[in-house]
Amino acid sequence: MGAGAGSGPWGQLFLRSLVFLLLAGPPARGQLRYAVPEELEHGAFVANLGEDLGLDVSTLSARRFRIVSRAGARQHLEVNLENGILFVNERIDREEVCEGGGTCLLHLQLLVESPLELYRVEVEVLDINDHAPTFPWQEYVLEVAESAVLGARFPLESAQDPDVGTNSVHTYRLSPNGFFSLEVQTRSDASKFAELVLERALDREQQRVHRVLLTALDGGVPERSGTAHILVTVLDANDNVPAFDQPSYGVSLPEDAPAGTLVIQLNATDLDEGPNGEIEYSFSGHAPPRVRELFHVEPRSGQVLLKGRLDYERASLHELYVQAKDRGPSAVAVHCRVLVHLLDVNDNAPEVTLTSVSTPVLEDAPPGTVIAVISVQDRDSGDNGRVSCEVGPNVPFELRSSFRNYYTLVTTQALDRELVPEYNVSITARDMGSPALVTRSTLTIPVSDVNDNAPRFLQPSYSVYVMENNAPGASICSVSALDPDCQQNAYLSYSIADGHIHGMPVGTYVSINSDSGHMYALRSLDYEQIRSFQIQVQAQDAGFPPLSANVTVHIFVLDQNDNAPVIVSPLVAPDTGELRTLRSFLEQDASRQQLVVQVRDGGQPALSATVSLLLSVVETMPQTLSDFSEFSLPPEVSSSSPLTLYLLVSLGSISFTFLLAILILTAIRCRGERPSPDGYCYKVCLGPESAQSDFMFLKPCSPPRNNEKDPGKRSRPEQHLQVSKEVTQRPAGLSSTPQVPPAPSLSLCHEGSQARLLPENNRSL
Repeated sequence: MGAGAGSGPWGQLFLRSLVFLLLAGPPARGQLRYAVPEELEHGAFVANLGEDLGLDVSTLSARRFRIVSRAGARQHLEVNLENGILFVNERIDREEVCEGGGTCLLHLQLLVESPLELYRVEVEVLDINDHAPTFPWQEYVLEVAESAVLGARFPLESAQDPDVGTNSVHTYRLSPNGFFSLEVQTRSDASKFAELVLERALDREQQRVHRVLLTALDGGVPERSGTAHILVTVLDANDNVPAFDQPSYGVSLPEDAPAGTLVIQLNATDLDEGPNGEIEYSFSGHAPPRVRELFHVEPRSGQVLLKGRLDYERASLHELYVQAKDRGPSAVAVHCRVLVHLLDVNDNAPEVTLTSVSTPVLEDAPPGTVIAVISVQDRDSGDNGRVSCEVGPNVPFELRSSFRNYYTLVTTQALDRELVPEYNVSITARDMGSPALVTRSTLTIPVSDVNDNAPRFLQPSYSVYVMENNAPGASICSVSALDPDCQQNAYLSYSIADGHIHGMPVGTYVSINSDSGHMYALRSLDYEQIRSFQIQVQAQDAGFPPLSANVTVHIFVLDQNDNAPVIVSPLVAPDTGELRTLRSFLEQDASRQQLVVQVRDGGQPALSATVSLLLSVVETMPQTLSDFSEFSLPPEVSSSSPLTLYLLVSLGSISFTFLLAILILTAIRCRGERPSPDGYCYKVCLGPESAQSDFMFLKPCSPPRNNEKDPGKRSRPEQHLQVSKEVTQRPAGLSSTPQVPPAPSLSLCHEGSQARLLPENNRSL
């Protein structure tokens, strides 16, 4: 894996990784582990996740296959969605990613949707030997008394190597000399340090200074090394050297101890007096730099004090090497080891990382749909590092544990965006420490709309009243519907369902604005032709699939006074339907009379119609109606309209019937018991359509009474009445009635569907 998988160090790393994977066996479903060396370039191959997980590579992009990482975390690894290969996204420095020693793991959470599957992947970052051992100083001085006994040990400065395992400091070498040898020691953390051992007695008079070269070597391939020059100065004999109570000390210290805390009180004694008995304490040369940052040794008192901030999670043990020497000439230092064990304190609250998976969530998502992946970390150990996680009450979500410290947030019931469009889910992480530390985070989950609501009209039906004679294109009403969905699922369009009104398509009568629901009349409506009709209006949303609703609109046409009365028969009067004479016809009365009858309605404005009646008083019924030709009619009346022709035909029929009645009456009278100078009573009945005429002879008129004062003014015997009519319609304000002289007591009445013409003195008949 990576470049250079052949011979050399890269090839050996590749073989190590391959052996690691083979020994690990086939990965369990949802759990994979790989190894990759550090310092690989961008694009270096790590693993074929698509093949190892058994995924269809062609669907990885559609299913949003991805690595879920904590917010702000560096993305060292990435997945190629085209082939499912896990590759190096940016250079990995193991010493930067994992400060401490031991195994360095990158924990990856892999997600694939539709359906959602969760995988845990661990990638071990293998150390490469990219650092050589180094010493704090390139040269330092070691003072040894000439009286030092053979086998005396003198700790030397330790080399530092940030690599781990075999790539760290493995051993030390000393340049050949005749007085000293080298012995390598191992600390509790497996690190190595060297001690100089005196093999031959020193003689200051013969050689005051000895120079040796110390080399530190790591165990990497190829081997790397670092060197330091040691200058051994031989001092005059000092009778007594300091001595510690014990060569090694152990102490426990809570990690939250403040700076200045006393770690340990060291005590070394020297039997000499004066300056030769005064002891000074200090760190030995091979004390690690981290120890010097955290602790301080008081030179005169021997107290070891805490200087920096401890962190159990970074290092639970610190190893201190302290030396003591007197202030006399040719002073020789002695050493002791102090092991400081840190006690874990619940000083780290749980860290909650919320990673959204599928938000917003569809409102029709089934129960069990994964909404988010939640990782919880606590840097403490033991109970202080064990964490429980829960969600707040009254929300349709719950947490399910997938891996250690990983949870999935899933739905527990169906959602309804129209009721709750958004949820704020409170997630609480609590450790098991005493006192427990709690971390609360809030995850906002919007609910995405689904077209699950059909439009709903504001009314179950609409009743619209439209005045007739409306202008085409005028707005007649507006319908409105609501849809509780949102966005395109709530966008409504209106339409009119197909249908017919009096045999015509409904679209020829009304139209509707598809956006606003305003309805318009496409033609002028006429109350006398159509008084009401109904249409079906549909409201449909723009969802997929679309949903719709229908409503019935009832349209009622209101009447306007736009039609003048039409006189079908000239014998119809305004109130009673009768036309009567005020008196009997006299000798001096004109034999021809012209009457104009006006009929007016009660509308606003009022409309009217007129009819002209031509009356001729004759002794006997003429054979023709030529006498009526002398009457002149108004121009509008004489027009050859269908109504005028209709009336003339009716009057002709009446005249013929009237003549026939006179002849029959004359014959009957000649056979009567007694003659009478008076005329006979008669009645002419006309149908409302003037198409049928009926003449009925009733009985002779009664003779005049003896006390009649004016016998000379009696009605003419056997007077006959000829009637001709002409009808004219005009507005009420323009009608005019010509003045005509009083006529004999002649009645023109209208009963039911017939009109009567009879003398006044025979009305009861």
